[in-house]
Amino acid sequence: MHHEPSQPVTDHAQTLAQRLGAAPQWVWVEVSQTQGSVPREVGTWMLVSPQDVVGTIGGGRLEFEAIHLAREGLRQGHIQERLRMALGPSLGQCCGGVVEVSLSLRSGHELLAHIQAMDAHRRPVALFGGGHVGRALVHTLAPLPYRIHWVDSRDEIFPSGLPAHVLSEHSDPVQASVWDLPPDSAVLIMSFSHAEDLDILAQCLKRRRERGDLPFIGLIGSKTKWATFRHRLEDKGHTQAELDGVTCPIGLGGISGKQPEVIAVAVAAQLLQVHSPYASPQTS
Repeated sequence: MHHEPSQPVTDHAQTLAQRLGAAPQWVWVEVSQTQGSVPREVGTWMLVSPQDVVGTIGGGRLEFEAIHLAREGLRQGHIQERLRMALGPSLGQCCGGVVEVSLSLRSGHELLAHIQAMDAHRRPVALFGGGHVGRALVHTLAPLPYRIHWVDSRDEIFPSGLPAHVLSEHSDPVQASVWDLPPDSAVLIMSFSHAEDLDILAQCLKRRRERGDLPFIGLIGSKTKWATFRHRLEDKGHTQAELDGVTCPIGLGGISGKQPEVIAVAVAAQLLQVHSPYASPQTS
């Protein structure tokens, strides 16, 4: 059995503290202004040390130049405070807009306090499944004030360059990580197999029964899938009231299309309705 996050520990703050503590100084890189079509919005940030990068400002030549500039500044002891770039074909980025990023030198301790203060306003989401829909959903949720705990049982399933507020975890058995989720987590289940989905869902219902701290449990699938799951969960002793608390299928109604990106938009829209990061957390 293996239960280990792809980052060293499951607790996001502890993971970040360990990484930030590995270097005495970092450069905070933040998108400060944009014009036209650009990869990421104002406020997007990443951290750069001589050996590490936390977060992303959208990849491509812009990010490469920002990392190079930050590391040169760390080496020389003086940071150039602004980088402005037009994203055209000559840079290999065809967005066509203009991005300005600000750079500032910070200590790891200062950055950790700043990021924790920002994270306090993010609502936790647990996403089980690193497939096409899972990836599309992370991409859709990433700009929103959510803190995402992304779990899969398969090795090397997660893409590189995830934002700092997305914690990826390899867990086998996958349902073991249910008990490590932060309180008030909305849970979205979309693993690669029905058997895993059922195991995850059963553990979520057990945790909800014992702790009452998972306000939303959503399962991807059809009404037929849910009818089958419902029978099996009833046989395991789950009550009608507990099963009525599961949302399946997930996704806001009235949005057609089976493409992963369309499903991701529908699920994100539903999440904004039932687990809004713009409202005070509630317990169920």
